[in-house]
Amino acid sequence: MSGNKDGLPRQSTASGAKRQKELARLKVERQAVRRQERSLRAKRRGRIVAAVTSVAIVLAAVTYLLWPGGAKTASLNPLVSATPTASATPKPSWAISTPVSCVTPPALRTDKLSWTKAPVSTLKATDKPVLTLTTNCGVIKIDLLASAAPKTVSSMLFLAKHGYFDRTKCHRLTTAGIYVVQCGDPTATGSGGPGYSVTDENLPKGTGVNYPAGTVAMANSGPNTNGSQFFIVYANTTLGPNYTIWGHVVSGLDIAKYVANQGVVGGASDGAPSQPLVISKALGS
Repeated sequence: MSGNKDGLPRQSTASGAKRQKELARLKVERQAVRRQERSLRAKRRGRIVAAVTSVAIVLAAVTYLLWPGGAKTASLNPLVSATPTASATPKPSWAISTPVSCVTPPALRTDKLSWTKAPVSTLKATDKPVLTLTTNCGVIKIDLLASAAPKTVSSMLFLAKHGYFDRTKCHRLTTAGIYVVQCGDPTATGSGGPGYSVTDENLPKGTGVNYPAGTVAMANSGPNTNGSQFFIVYANTTLGPNYTIWGHVVSGLDIAKYVANQGVVGGASDGAPSQPLVISKALGS
């Protein structure tokens, strides 16, 4: 090395060039490492956002489902939010054991039946009433849980006796997350009701499949707001324990499965059934 004017040593030109190349190489490597770290952080953020979004969609779907729409927009109203978009995934299918065929449904009823208060229950714990729904796709028979949900069962039998469910459309089908067909609204809008409410009864306990296939439960717009809208569970479903269970399908569940297999209008997973299902007559016994 030669000396500078200040007496400090000075590297040769060749040595200095070599050092500059080494520094440049190290700089490029550091930049590459930083780019890789940024890419990994971005991917992690993307996965987190995707996971949070998926959870939010599922929760929104469950909340959307089981409340009838109404003055309070009872959405179910759990069963009111934006209409879900069609999914690109294959449409699920549910096996049926009995052939189902549907005919053109009757014209819907247009009169408005309403009462100011719920009927007084006269059921005995030993009573075993049945509700028979004759539809354009066949007959659905429901064993009613008189001892577990006497107020609800009394109300549904009262409404059936007065023709409230006759010529009404099952207005909602859900084929993802929860598996239900929702009926009982003469307006077919999700906002109809009989003019009174019944308190909650026979709510399930625990988690897991708390609304198994065949369960018949009330849709609502919050605690103790049960009116006339109900849903039939056609495949095992998990929901918040907020919906009064008042019956169980003993025959005709394949009708709900058949309707589910036809899908939702527009290809979404929640909305009006593509195959209309209309209750022509409801009869309690």
